[in-house]
Amino acid sequence: MSDGIMSKAATMEIPINSNGDTGALAEDDSLEQAAKLQWSLDESSRGTRDLQQVMVSGPNLNETSIVSGGYGGTAEGIIPTSSIKGPNMHHSSSSSSMAAEETTRGVAVEKMEAMRKWSLNTYKCTKQMISERFGRGSRTVDLELEAQIELLRDTKRKYENVLQLAQALTNHFYNMVQTQHSLGDTFADLSQKSPELREEFGYNAETQKLLCKNGETLLGAINFFVSSINTLVNKTMEDTLMTIKMYENARLEFDAYRSDLEELSLGPRDAVAMARIDAAQQQYQVHKEKYERLRSDVTIKLKFLEENKVKVMHKQLLLFHNAISAYFAGNQQQLEQTLKQFNIKLRPPGADKPSWIEEQ
Repeated sequence: MSDGIMSKAATMEIPINSNGDTGALAEDDSLEQAAKLQWSLDESSRGTRDLQQVMVSGPNLNETSIVSGGYGGTAEGIIPTSSIKGPNMHHSSSSSSMAAEETTRGVAVEKMEAMRKWSLNTYKCTKQMISERFGRGSRTVDLELEAQIELLRDTKRKYENVLQLAQALTNHFYNMVQTQHSLGDTFADLSQKSPELREEFGYNAETQKLLCKNGETLLGAINFFVSSINTLVNKTMEDTLMTIKMYENARLEFDAYRSDLEELSLGPRDAVAMARIDAAQQQYQVHKEKYERLRSDVTIKLKFLEENKVKVMHKQLLLFHNAISAYFAGNQQQLEQTLKQFNIKLRPPGADKPSWIEEQ
């Protein structure tokens, strides 16, 4: 490019004065301009080479610093450029999004794996259940434990019947006490309005009030009896039956994996089959330990339940007998003594009704 410009400068038109001579001043100016143009072109090409060298081998911008303040300022004004985030910010955000995607993918894989295991376990247990129902499969049986479980279920059914009858007795007796209370109020009112029958209405009103008071005392004893039976049946026995249900499920799973292991053991013995047998053996051992642990839990709970049942029912049956006998014998003192013996506190009349604040 510079050679072309020089050629152009060399062939430039030289002006001629009026006498036919070339002007010395014009010639000197043309030569000077050509020399300056050549120098500027050389400087431009040299600057381009220097810039390329700086771009290739210059200092790392991350290692340079920006100095704030005047000349000779303290080092506190120096800000390392490595702390200024440029394209790295986009890189970090993309890395965080990739990490979030990996986490989501991991959760999805875990859920799929859990679903696969659950489906396989359900299939095996259903197959075992159908085999047992149609008599084609074998099941593990603990005769002594099965007898205790069946006895518990039968006992629970009978105690539920006792609970229902006791609740019915409570409702009927409560209605009778309320009727006696109303009848006593009516007799007392008539004794005031019927002078000729004042005495007769009066002692009948006192009798009904006394029966009402004794009836409320007996209701306190019966309610305590019902509450204790309800706790025994619907909490203590139910908790044991829940453990029994878990034990029965564990037994079914144990037999399902046992049958699966037996079927695999009767098959071929190649490498793939041996790997399946090893996996089945591990699953069989896991479910065997679970089954034995739950069987031990059921045995312990049945033992403690029987002891608790005898203790609770001994106390409640004695309470029920003494309270009923004292009430129908008309022994008010014995009835109150029975409640004190079993630490039963009667609620005052109207205690079940909400206060006027609660009604708002």
